[in-house]
Amino acid sequence: MSFVFIWIFILLMAFGMPIAIVLLCAPLLSLIWDGQSDFFVALVSRMYHGINSFPLMAVPFFVLAGELMNLGGVSNSIIALSRALLGHLRGGILHISVMSSVLFAGLTGSAVAEASALGKVMIPIMEKEGIGKRFGAALVIAGAIIGPIIPPSGLMILYSYVMNLNVAALFAGGIIPGLLMGIALTIYNVIIARVRNYPANATRASIREIWAAFKECILPLMMPIIIIVGVLSGVFTITESSVIAVIYVLLITLFRNPTSLRELPQALASTVRQSSVILFLVGAAVSFGWLVTVSGMAEFLSKFVTESSTNIYMLLFIFNILLLGIGMFLDAGPAILILGPALGPTFVEHGVHPVQFAIIMCVNLSIGLATPPVGLVFNSVCSLTKIKLEEMVRELLPLLGIEILVVFLITYIPELTLWIPRTFNLL
Repeated sequence: MSFVFIWIFILLMAFGMPIAIVLLCAPLLSLIWDGQSDFFVALVSRMYHGINSFPLMAVPFFVLAGELMNLGGVSNSIIALSRALLGHLRGGILHISVMSSVLFAGLTGSAVAEASALGKVMIPIMEKEGIGKRFGAALVIAGAIIGPIIPPSGLMILYSYVMNLNVAALFAGGIIPGLLMGIALTIYNVIIARVRNYPANATRASIREIWAAFKECILPLMMPIIIIVGVLSGVFTITESSVIAVIYVLLITLFRNPTSLRELPQALASTVRQSSVILFLVGAAVSFGWLVTVSGMAEFLSKFVTESSTNIYMLLFIFNILLLGIGMFLDAGPAILILGPALGPTFVEHGVHPVQFAIIMCVNLSIGLATPPVGLVFNSVCSLTKIKLEEMVRELLPLLGIEILVVFLITYIPELTLWIPRTFNLL
């Protein structure tokens, strides 16, 4: 079986065809080209079995939980808490944006949902306070990357399903990298606020104001704690935790803003649309990944990487550069489904822990969500703000550079990803 499907894949992508359709059409046309029509049934079967999975039920439930969070006005409460804690600092709105991203990441697990929810609120505020729409939008994009890293994470659920890893270990492994992302962005904000002389709010929030803001957030912020503790302790599975999240958020919404439930049908419709796209993409990617394996492409990729160098540190460097390049043209979900099985076993054989490899891949490809030309977060924020691509890139590049440094930190310091899973005996 030839590698013609790769060239078909590249050609269809160049014509702008949706990635899910490309992932199905490339194998189909390749089999026709090679005269291997007997494999059509296997291709369809792989797609069906790719989505016929109980663990994948967690995806639509977490999507629904995120939609319900937006109905309940949780994003506004999180921003208010961040403002009470950090609003008095120079360029305080920048720190508020990053802290809100970190807190919101523990509620949605989705970069796109986070960028949409916070972007609509934070970007106009930053523009009003003299930060500028372009830098404000770039910061929202960079902060949204934290969404799929701090648990619960849709990407990690996909990776655990494909590679048969303990999702609790992946969740635990993503905590420190996600926090490091937030810290790195905050340090950059401190520097840029002084260089550009952004305004400082002279009024520091009182203890009473901080407590009032915290009370508004305490129930939503308990959700990731319940999920993480429950999954890590083995009280419930990740799929069960997603259902618990929906019930918990629904109760919060009823408590905080009962009238918002009038928009529940819209939230359910949005969940169906998003989940259908995700699961169709999973099925298509599994079919594509099957062809990658049976054609020998996976073995070729593995051999290419390992023959590039015998030094594991150089191999990891090459791997990261490869992922950063792929992330610019391929969405994170399909990239994980295709490259995880192709390259994961090779690096594990070279001494890289499976959980560390998974976190490196998830974090690296999350950055791809913020890069042009196909980054979902990048394009959604550009569409929201009507900012031209080249104008956004100028402000975004330094922020992405900082996050790439974090990727190399977790690559070469394994304990940053393995310490918490080891502490909870998940490895």
